Amino acid sequence: MAKENFHREMLSIIEEIKNSNIEHKPKLLLHACCAPCSSHCLELLAQTFDITIYYYNPNIHPQEEYFRRLEELENFLTIFPVAVNNQIKLVKDDYHVEDFFTATNVQEEVELQVEPEKGERCRRCYQFRMTRAWKFAEEKQFDYFTTTLSISPHKDSKKIDSIGRQLEKLSRGKKLKFLPSDFKKENGFLRSLQLSDEFNLYRQDYCGCIYSKLNQKK
Repeated sequence: MAKENFHREMLSIIEEIKNSNIEHKPKLLLHACCAPCSSHCLELLAQTFDITIYYYNPNIHPQEEYFRRLEELENFLTIFPVAVNNQIKLVKDDYHVEDFFTATNVQEEVELQVEPEKGERCRRCYQFRMTRAWKFAEEKQFDYFTTTLSISPHKDSKKIDSIGRQLEKLSRGKKLKFLPSDFKKENGFLRSLQLSDEFNLYRQDYCGCIYSKLNQKK
Protein backbone atom coordinates (compact mmCIF):
# COMPACT_ATOMS: atom_id res chain seq x y z
CA MET A 1 0.00 0.00 0.00
CA ALA A 2 1.37 3.41 -0.99
CA LYS A 3 2.18 5.75 1.87
CA GLU A 4 -0.40 8.50 2.31
CA ASN A 5 0.81 11.92 1.22
CA PHE A 6 -1.46 14.51 2.82
CA HIS A 7 0.62 17.39 1.49
CA ARG A 8 0.26 16.23 -2.09
CA GLU A 9 -3.47 15.73 -1.55
CA MET A 10 -3.78 19.30 -0.26
CA LEU A 11 -1.90 20.66 -3.28
CA SER A 12 -4.23 18.72 -5.57
CA ILE A 13 -7.27 20.30 -3.88
CA ILE A 14 -5.70 23.76 -4.21
CA GLU A 15 -5.05 23.18 -7.89
CA GLU A 16 -8.60 21.98 -8.42
CA ILE A 17 -9.98 25.13 -6.75
CA LYS A 18 -7.74 27.36 -8.87
CA ASN A 19 -8.93 25.65 -12.05
CA SER A 20 -12.61 25.86 -11.12
CA ASN A 21 -12.87 29.59 -11.90
CA ILE A 22 -15.15 30.21 -8.92
CA GLU A 23 -16.03 33.83 -8.28
CA HIS A 24 -15.02 33.92 -4.59
CA LYS A 25 -12.33 32.17 -2.61
CA PRO A 26 -13.61 29.29 -0.45
CA LYS A 27 -13.77 30.17 3.24
CA LEU A 28 -11.18 28.32 5.32
CA LEU A 29 -11.02 28.17 9.11
CA LEU A 30 -7.40 27.59 10.07
CA HIS A 31 -6.86 26.48 13.65
CA ALA A 32 -3.50 27.90 14.74
CA CYS A 33 -1.32 27.50 17.80
CA CYS A 34 1.18 30.35 17.28
CA ALA A 35 2.66 32.82 14.81
CA PRO A 36 5.68 30.73 13.70
CA CYS A 37 3.51 27.73 12.83
CA SER A 38 1.02 29.97 11.02
CA SER A 39 3.61 31.72 8.87
CA HIS A 40 4.28 29.19 6.12
CA CYS A 41 0.71 27.87 6.25
CA LEU A 42 -0.62 31.32 5.41
CA GLU A 43 2.00 31.75 2.71
CA LEU A 44 0.86 28.51 1.13
CA LEU A 45 -2.92 28.93 1.45
CA ALA A 46 -3.75 32.63 1.28
CA GLN A 47 -3.92 32.94 -2.50
CA THR A 48 -6.53 30.18 -2.69
CA PHE A 49 -8.64 30.61 0.44
CA ASP A 50 -10.41 33.35 2.37
CA ILE A 51 -8.74 32.55 5.70
CA THR A 52 -9.89 33.09 9.24
CA ILE A 53 -7.42 31.98 11.91
CA TYR A 54 -8.99 30.32 14.93
CA TYR A 55 -6.91 30.56 18.08
CA TYR A 56 -8.09 27.96 20.55
CA ASN A 57 -5.35 26.45 22.72
CA PRO A 58 -6.34 25.92 26.38
CA ASN A 59 -3.57 23.33 26.59
CA ILE A 60 -0.93 26.08 26.74
CA HIS A 61 0.73 26.49 30.15
CA PRO A 62 1.17 28.81 31.93
CA GLN A 63 -1.42 31.47 31.15
CA GLU A 64 1.31 34.03 30.52
CA GLU A 65 2.69 31.81 27.77
CA TYR A 66 -0.77 31.50 26.22
CA PHE A 67 -1.16 35.26 25.95
CA ARG A 68 2.41 35.76 24.78
CA ARG A 69 1.78 33.45 21.83
CA LEU A 70 -1.55 35.10 21.11
CA GLU A 71 -0.05 38.59 21.16
CA GLU A 72 2.76 37.48 18.88
CA LEU A 73 0.21 36.07 16.43
CA GLU A 74 -1.88 39.23 16.53
CA ASN A 75 1.16 41.38 15.84
CA PHE A 76 2.42 39.09 13.09
CA LEU A 77 -0.84 39.41 11.17
CA THR A 78 -0.31 43.19 11.02
CA ILE A 79 3.23 42.99 9.59
CA PHE A 80 3.23 39.86 7.43
CA PRO A 81 2.45 41.05 3.86
CA VAL A 82 0.64 37.82 2.98
CA ALA A 83 -1.72 38.31 5.93
CA VAL A 84 -2.22 42.01 5.33
CA ASN A 85 -2.75 41.76 1.57
CA ASN A 86 -5.19 38.88 1.91
CA GLN A 87 -7.02 40.39 4.89
CA ILE A 88 -6.48 37.41 7.16
CA LYS A 89 -8.89 37.51 10.09
CA LEU A 90 -8.40 36.24 13.64
CA VAL A 91 -10.95 34.71 16.02
CA LYS A 92 -9.92 34.21 19.66
CA ASP A 93 -11.75 31.60 21.71
CA ASP A 94 -11.77 31.27 25.52
CA TYR A 95 -8.90 30.06 27.65
CA HIS A 96 -9.85 27.55 30.36
CA VAL A 97 -6.97 25.19 31.05
CA GLU A 98 -9.26 22.81 32.96
CA ASP A 99 -10.95 22.02 29.63
CA PHE A 100 -7.66 20.58 28.43
CA PHE A 101 -7.32 18.38 31.53
CA THR A 102 -10.90 17.15 31.14
CA ALA A 103 -10.57 16.42 27.43
CA THR A 104 -7.33 14.46 27.78
CA ASN A 105 -8.08 12.84 31.18
CA VAL A 106 -4.37 13.19 31.78
CA GLN A 107 -4.67 13.84 35.52
CA GLU A 108 -6.33 10.47 36.07
CA GLU A 109 -4.31 8.49 33.52
CA VAL A 110 -0.98 9.58 34.96
CA GLU A 111 1.05 7.49 32.52
CA LEU A 112 0.03 9.96 29.81
CA GLN A 113 1.89 12.73 31.63
CA VAL A 114 5.33 11.33 30.88
CA GLU A 115 4.88 9.89 27.40
CA PRO A 116 6.77 11.59 24.53
CA GLU A 117 5.04 13.76 21.96
CA LYS A 118 2.94 12.05 19.26
CA GLY A 119 1.42 9.72 21.87
CA GLU A 120 -2.14 9.34 23.15
CA ARG A 121 -2.04 12.52 25.24
CA CYS A 122 -1.21 14.51 22.13
CA ARG A 123 -3.80 12.72 20.02
CA ARG A 124 -6.51 13.65 22.51
CA CYS A 125 -5.27 17.22 22.52
CA TYR A 126 -5.40 17.38 18.71
CA GLN A 127 -8.94 16.04 18.77
CA PHE A 128 -10.03 18.41 21.53
CA ARG A 129 -8.87 21.55 19.71
CA MET A 130 -9.78 20.42 16.21
CA THR A 131 -13.31 19.50 17.31
CA ARG A 132 -13.80 22.97 18.73
CA ALA A 133 -12.57 24.47 15.45
CA TRP A 134 -14.85 22.19 13.43
CA LYS A 135 -17.88 23.21 15.51
CA PHE A 136 -17.10 26.89 14.93
CA ALA A 137 -16.61 26.30 11.21
CA GLU A 138 -19.94 24.45 11.05
CA GLU A 139 -21.76 27.23 12.88
CA LYS A 140 -20.27 29.99 10.70
CA GLN A 141 -20.70 28.02 7.46
CA PHE A 142 -17.10 27.76 6.33
CA ASP A 143 -16.23 25.66 3.30
CA TYR A 144 -13.06 24.10 4.74
CA PHE A 145 -11.27 23.71 8.04
CA THR A 146 -7.77 22.54 8.96
CA THR A 147 -4.98 23.14 11.48
CA THR A 148 -1.39 24.37 11.46
CA LEU A 149 -0.37 21.56 13.84
CA SER A 150 1.03 19.33 11.10
CA ILE A 151 3.86 21.77 10.38
CA SER A 152 5.70 20.58 13.49
CA PRO A 153 8.03 17.57 13.16
CA HIS A 154 6.79 16.63 16.66
CA LYS A 155 3.17 16.23 15.53
CA ASP A 156 1.64 13.11 13.99
CA SER A 157 0.08 14.18 10.69
CA LYS A 158 -1.62 10.80 10.24
CA LYS A 159 -3.51 11.19 13.52
CA ILE A 160 -4.38 14.78 12.65
CA ASP A 161 -5.70 13.74 9.25
CA SER A 162 -7.75 10.90 10.76
CA ILE A 163 -9.41 13.28 13.22
CA GLY A 164 -10.15 15.80 10.50
CA ARG A 165 -11.76 13.24 8.22
CA GLN A 166 -13.89 11.87 11.07
CA LEU A 167 -15.16 15.36 11.81
CA GLU A 168 -15.87 16.02 8.14
CA LYS A 169 -18.22 13.01 8.12
CA LEU A 170 -20.21 14.62 10.94
CA SER A 171 -20.75 17.86 9.02
CA ARG A 172 -24.35 18.70 8.22
CA GLY A 173 -25.04 18.01 4.56
CA LYS A 174 -21.34 17.16 4.08
CA LYS A 175 -20.75 20.80 3.14
CA LEU A 176 -17.84 21.48 5.48
CA LYS A 177 -14.69 19.76 4.24
CA PHE A 178 -11.45 18.98 6.00
CA LEU A 179 -8.37 20.18 4.16
CA PRO A 180 -5.72 17.46 4.57
CA SER A 181 -2.23 18.73 5.23
CA ASP A 182 1.29 17.92 6.23
CA PHE A 183 2.69 21.43 6.23
CA LYS A 184 6.17 20.31 7.25
CA LYS A 185 6.66 18.62 3.86
CA GLU A 186 8.71 20.13 1.04
CA ASN A 187 10.76 22.14 3.55
CA GLY A 188 7.64 23.68 5.08
CA PHE A 189 9.04 23.51 8.60
CA LEU A 190 12.33 25.01 7.41
CA ARG A 191 10.40 27.81 5.73
CA SER A 192 8.60 28.55 9.01
CA LEU A 193 12.01 28.88 10.68
CA GLN A 194 13.17 31.27 7.96
CA LEU A 195 10.05 33.41 8.32
CA SER A 196 10.43 33.41 12.09
CA ASP A 197 13.93 34.79 11.70
CA GLU A 198 12.86 37.31 9.07
CA PHE A 199 10.07 38.71 11.23
CA ASN A 200 11.86 38.18 14.55
CA LEU A 201 9.09 35.95 15.90
CA TYR A 202 9.11 34.46 19.35
CA ARG A 203 9.53 30.68 19.01
CA GLN A 204 8.65 28.65 22.07
CA ASP A 205 10.85 25.69 23.02
CA TYR A 206 8.00 23.34 23.98
CA CYS A 207 4.64 22.42 22.46
CA GLY A 208 2.38 24.03 25.03
CA CYS A 209 1.01 21.90 27.85
CA ILE A 210 2.61 21.61 31.27
CA TYR A 211 3.66 18.03 30.54
CA SER A 212 5.45 18.91 27.31
CA LYS A 213 7.23 21.66 29.21
CA LEU A 214 8.30 19.35 32.04
CA ASN A 215 9.32 16.57 29.66
CA GLN A 216 11.35 19.01 27.56
CA LYS A 217 13.25 20.10 30.65
CA LYS A 218 14.02 16.48 31.50
